[in-house]
Amino acid sequence: MTPSNLMVGGTPDDDAVARAEQAAATFARVRKAIGQVIFGQGQVVEETLVTLLAGGHGLLIGVPGLAKTRLVETLGIALGLDWKRIQFTPDLMPADIIGSEVLEEADAGRRSFRFIKGPVFAQLLMADEINRASPRTQSALLQAMQERYVTVAGARYDLPQPFHVLATQNPLEQEGTYPLPEAQLDRFLLQIDVGYPDRDAEKQMLLATTFGEEQRPEAVCTPQELMEAQAVVRRLPVGEKVVEAILKLVRAARPDDSGDPSLRDSISWGPGPRASQAFMLAARARALLEGRFAPSIDDVASLAQPVLRHRMALNFSARAEGTTISGVIDRLCRSIL
Repeated sequence: MTPSNLMVGGTPDDDAVARAEQAAATFARVRKAIGQVIFGQGQVVEETLVTLLAGGHGLLIGVPGLAKTRLVETLGIALGLDWKRIQFTPDLMPADIIGSEVLEEADAGRRSFRFIKGPVFAQLLMADEINRASPRTQSALLQAMQERYVTVAGARYDLPQPFHVLATQNPLEQEGTYPLPEAQLDRFLLQIDVGYPDRDAEKQMLLATTFGEEQRPEAVCTPQELMEAQAVVRRLPVGEKVVEAILKLVRAARPDDSGDPSLRDSISWGPGPRASQAFMLAARARALLEGRFAPSIDDVASLAQPVLRHRMALNFSARAEGTTISGVIDRLCRSIL
């Protein structure tokens, strides 16, 4: 067998290994800097860093008060990114996000339109409580998230590089929210569920934030270093077994003939090819974050929930029987991985 039969991407050379080691060391410092401000939530921090390393967008879901906003602020500072925050409300308009044109009059009386950029023109955009805005406003992020540019009055405006959206969302059972449509959910590389911290972490947070001055995050990375690390992630080799595991897992979660026959009647719609792409990038990013230069089956298993849970839905009968998306994904992982 040739190396390409065994490994997608081939075997990294010495220069590639050196770049990967440098990127891993950089993000070890980033992780440490975040840990000095965000207590507990280790898995949430890891999945968020995986999202950024993979060059994607993340959706953080959790009840208020779990430090989601503080996490995004800390990430922006630690990574040296120009970051902005939008508080989504029912009366927010698309122009409040992407910007708008204003009519200006020069001294000579000549009038012209000038585009005033909105907060989407940032390297890291926090869309806070995104499901409180109307569907029309939510859709204003679609082009920006996917194409990395916006169009206003027929003119194209490129967004900064890098560009990432980290959106927070309240649980859908709360009042005054609008569920995100499937098309927009699929734009998020990972859905990151933020739970309550354990007792020790909550005690540490309580003491650190109520006595004296709070610890402030420090910049330990630059946007250029982030983009270099993202380039390294895309060059990491992936074993054939990992590729096959990703394909089997994604295809088994679909309600068509390629899906798991025992679950086909429970799934309303399943993940598309973008889920496979998310798996490949996220698995590489997780491996690099842990100082490894190729992903493993364990990376696929660890990322199955955040990659798949927002890309599939159960039908009414399955929900009535108490079946959950998380339970279905766990069942698929046990049977495939």
